[in-house]
Amino acid sequence: MIQAIRVHEIGGPEVLIHETMELGEPGPGEAKVRHEAIGLNFIDVYFRTGLYKAPSLPFIPGSEGAGIVISVGPGVTHVKPGDRVAYVTTPGSYAEERIVAADRLVIVPDAIDLRTAASIMLKGMTAQYLLRRTYPVKKGDTILFHAAAGGVGLIAGQWAKHLGATVIGTAGSPEKVELAKANGYDHVINYRTENFAERVKELTGGQGVEVVYDSVGKDTFPASLDVLKPLGMFVCFGQSSGPIPPFDMGLLAQKGSLFATRPSIFAYIAKRQDLEASAKDLFSVIESGAVSVKINQTYALKDVAKAHSDLESRKTTGATVLIP
Repeated sequence: MIQAIRVHEIGGPEVLIHETMELGEPGPGEAKVRHEAIGLNFIDVYFRTGLYKAPSLPFIPGSEGAGIVISVGPGVTHVKPGDRVAYVTTPGSYAEERIVAADRLVIVPDAIDLRTAASIMLKGMTAQYLLRRTYPVKKGDTILFHAAAGGVGLIAGQWAKHLGATVIGTAGSPEKVELAKANGYDHVINYRTENFAERVKELTGGQGVEVVYDSVGKDTFPASLDVLKPLGMFVCFGQSSGPIPPFDMGLLAQKGSLFATRPSIFAYIAKRQDLEASAKDLFSVIESGAVSVKINQTYALKDVAKAHSDLESRKTTGATVLIP
């Protein structure tokens, strides 16, 4: 028997129920992992509230984790019992142990501890595909990254600076502004006291930026389009303030033949070779020191309702992990 968190109905943090359940053994192509740590992400809130549809009810939330392989099913050859592994996949990580498709597991280098690994699989590989594939950031680019003090934002700021970009961010408090500045951002705008679109135009001499990375959604749209250079790209990879309302595609033409995309990490790592390449790229910048990850909040798994409340009320910064 294992301890797990299950959701029987969509709703607020109170629907996260701590339960004891039977797990079973891995089948063909599967592995059983004993978690050392589980990552907390806004996508977990989306599933809990029904913004993203869970496969069925009840379900176990959580999309990333890291731990030790304790058994494997038939046909599994690239991981074995005792391996240190991490993953990002469909919901199911809020538990002491989990059975997961083995082809979703990556080996964690010895230089990276498992708590760090659990905190970077979703956030770090999101930063990887955003900066390296959706819009490949290059030396001389100027970019805007909303929610700069969030988990993805703190990684992306350091990484984009490492790639040679001028990095502008937004944040919602003086403390978060300072945190972002300590993590690669050249300029950070407090969106509660400044008009971010006007400030970006000032910072860029009226030119605007090549790309806007936005996980906020409704509250930052359409102003994010106003700060883009002609032919610039708007990348909406989340919607913490709510979905962007439908808009006329002609708006993109009016504002300079802009590009807009709504990417998902799961499309970018659907193929095994892409998953391995993304993880290798991420682990390399962590190991080299180009990107540093700090776990700013740790909660016991049984206290996950408080963790969700803190995340939704913007009391957290950077990475948060749950400990079984």
